[in-house]
Amino acid sequence: MAKVIHTMIRVLDEDRSVNFYGKAFGLEIADRFPFESFTLVYLRNPEADFEVELTVNHAQSKPYSHGDGYGHLAVAVDDLEAEYDRIATLGLEPGDIKEFHREGTLMAKFFFLQDPDGYKIEVLQKHGRYK
Repeated sequence: MAKVIHTMIRVLDEDRSVNFYGKAFGLEIADRFPFESFTLVYLRNPEADFEVELTVNHAQSKPYSHGDGYGHLAVAVDDLEAEYDRIATLGLEPGDIKEFHREGTLMAKFFFLQDPDGYKIEVLQKHGRYK
């Protein structure tokens, strides 16, 4: 059976992105591999083995286009309101907390925020299938 191990996003500024993911989600550099034309930075936290791979193309100077196919990365937290307050206090500008119901039952409680390159991240309350 396959095991999902990471997702990759292209970013303009390594330090800015590492700082954002560290402050927002406690992700730290697990590995960093510089190459001649790009650098790969793998971020993770003790909660899971899943990593966010940042690819920094050294010659890139314009923001990346996300096209119409990229959706978002999602993380689950124990206390959504506390995380919302913490993230807002850091000045990371989370969107409003929302609830999503299906057939009259709460399916998800969440908010979105964006990283420095405009990638959307959904922060979900651990509940139901979101654990």
